[in-house]
Amino acid sequence: MKVFDNPARSEWDTLLQRPVAEAAKLEATVSGILQQVKAKGDEAVKQLTQQFDKAVVDNLLVGEDEFKEAADFLDEELKAAILTAQANIVAFHKKQLSEPEVVETMPGIQCWRKSVAIEKVGLYIPGGTAPLFSTILMLGVPAKLAGCREIILCSPPGKNGKLHPAILFAAQAVGVTKVFKAGGVQAIGAMAYGTETVPRVSKIFGPGNQYVTCAKQLVQQEGIAIDMPAGPSEVAVYADASADPAFVAADLLSQAEHGVDSQVILVVSERSLVNSVQKELDDQLALLPRKDLAAQALENSKIFVMKDEVAAIDLLNEYAAEHLILACNNANELADKVVNAGSVFLGHYSPESVGDYASGTNHTLPTNGYAKAYSGVSVDSFVKKITFQQLSEQGLKNIGRTVELMAEAEGLEAHANAVRVRLHSVKNE
Repeated sequence: MKVFDNPARSEWDTLLQRPVAEAAKLEATVSGILQQVKAKGDEAVKQLTQQFDKAVVDNLLVGEDEFKEAADFLDEELKAAILTAQANIVAFHKKQLSEPEVVETMPGIQCWRKSVAIEKVGLYIPGGTAPLFSTILMLGVPAKLAGCREIILCSPPGKNGKLHPAILFAAQAVGVTKVFKAGGVQAIGAMAYGTETVPRVSKIFGPGNQYVTCAKQLVQQEGIAIDMPAGPSEVAVYADASADPAFVAADLLSQAEHGVDSQVILVVSERSLVNSVQKELDDQLALLPRKDLAAQALENSKIFVMKDEVAAIDLLNEYAAEHLILACNNANELADKVVNAGSVFLGHYSPESVGDYASGTNHTLPTNGYAKAYSGVSVDSFVKKITFQQLSEQGLKNIGRTVELMAEAEGLEAHANAVRVRLHSVKNE
């Protein structure tokens, strides 16, 4: 990791940039794949799955026998862990449900807002080097709580043409409607346009690499809603003199192992912490099965030594990390100063990996600085908010002249007349 000592604020934008592919080339590649899926449907999805995932898939839809085989194969302890995590995620997200509240804005005028589930949603679950079955819990639980009628899931198969058993077990546990063996850009295209097998959905959820993120953004331009720009995973850690270097290194590596395009950032106010963390990184990295991926991610990663705590938090707010860990004794106090982050982990015993799996909060979060404007996934992500209003005769009388005056001032006479004819009718009764 490169070390930067108290960089000038004018340098922050450059230093805090994430690793990205060349945009024009990336978009051209992704657009070409999407057009293949749009034109050839299942045939294109199968061909692309063979090309990119080296898997031959005869039937994209996962059958009942495959679910049973997965459940029988999966270790009982892992099943129990998945169900424990699901229970925690349900408990946290269930509190996000609310009943409509009727507000009488004036006598005779009642207004309210109701959450209505999006009927068809698509969940994208990364696979490949790491089958992220935990993401199924993070997306499937709020989708089910919201009341979505169809929950479609796509995930890339392994070279054997099958999905990881834990993916199938988790999908069945949360109540996913249909599961398909398709990943990458072709899966996004299938859910966006629909194929002979894969239903077209109204909104697509789920993290992915730069290709998947680009695909989601391109189909959004064609009218398909997406959850957020969610690309390669990232973490930022603020550590003070009280931090344990082993804990800090472990947190950095837990994100670095996601992939070569992941990024981790360490911000410290004590220069002495840098060497001890770097030593721990070397020691722990050597023991990781995915050390090659993590090592490449660390090449894109940085350590910032800031002059004090205030400057450190300012830098972190500018970075707007997907995950932010405050590894310090005054974490609760500093938390009040955090304005840009996807999810925040407070203190020395709150590793980011707990939020990734089982604490209850959602791990589908904005990356690449989008935490400045986007929230993570919640039950609200799976519903539309529809407003309702109802006026009595007296209510219309009370507000009618207000509406007439405003409509006339805007030159919209028909608007004024919609009130006027009703008031005239009431007078003539």
